[in-house]
Amino acid sequence: MKKVIHKAETRGHSKYDWLDSYHTFSFDEYFDSDRINFGALRVLNDDKVAPGEGFQTHPHKNMEIVSIPLKGHLQHGDSKKNSRIITVGDIQVMSAGTGIFHSEMNASPVEPVEFLQIWIMPRERNTRPVYQDFSIRDLERPNELAVIVSPDGSTPASLLQDTWFSIGKVEAGKKLGYHMHQSHAGVYIFLIEGEIIVDGEVLKRRDGIGIYDTISFELETLKDSYILLIEVPM
Repeated sequence: MKKVIHKAETRGHSKYDWLDSYHTFSFDEYFDSDRINFGALRVLNDDKVAPGEGFQTHPHKNMEIVSIPLKGHLQHGDSKKNSRIITVGDIQVMSAGTGIFHSEMNASPVEPVEFLQIWIMPRERNTRPVYQDFSIRDLERPNELAVIVSPDGSTPASLLQDTWFSIGKVEAGKKLGYHMHQSHAGVYIFLIEGEIIVDGEVLKRRDGIGIYDTISFELETLKDSYILLIEVPM
C-alpha cells in the first residue's frame, strides 16, 4: 500500500470579502507541483461563501464537477437554462464537456453557504454538457459509507469517469473496510469532520489521505466522523 497525506493546514488558501476557500490541490493562485492531482481527482475545494454572494457566471470545459453542500443553500444557474437550489442531503453533478457557463451563488441573504467542489478529469472529452442534482438522503445510513456516485448507473448520480464517491457519518469506535471497485485505482479520503486512523495515520478535521497500490484497506473512527471517499483511476 502506498499513500500521500495532506494535512488541513497545508492546503492552499484564498480569502476574499465574499469567499473563504481552501484548496487540497493546486488551484487559482495556489500552486504546488507535488499537489496537482490524485489520479483523475483534480480539484477538491472547501468553500465558504458569504450571504448573497458567490461565483458569478464563468465557463468550464471537459471536466466532471461535483458539489456537496455542508451547510446552507447553494444556487446553481447555467447556460443550459438549469436553475436549482440544493442544500445538505443533496449533491450536484455537471459534465462540462464541450463547454458550459454556470454560476454558484449563496441563495441566502443572511447565512453563509459551505460546500465542497470537486473536479474529476473525464475519460472522454468534448461530450454533451449535462447538469443533474440528486437527493442522497435515502442512501445514507448511520455507521455506513453510502455510495452516492458511480459510473455504472447503480447510484442516482454518475460521472463520465470510472469513479465512485462514498460518504457517511460514523460513530466513534467503528471499523470499516473498503475494497476497490477496479484495478489501478486509488481512494482519496477527505475527513469532513471527526478523527480517524488509516494505515497507522491519524487524520483530523479536513485532513486528506490518498491510498493506492492496494485492493483494500480499513479505517477506524476515533471520534464521531463525517467521511468522504473518492475512488479514481490512477
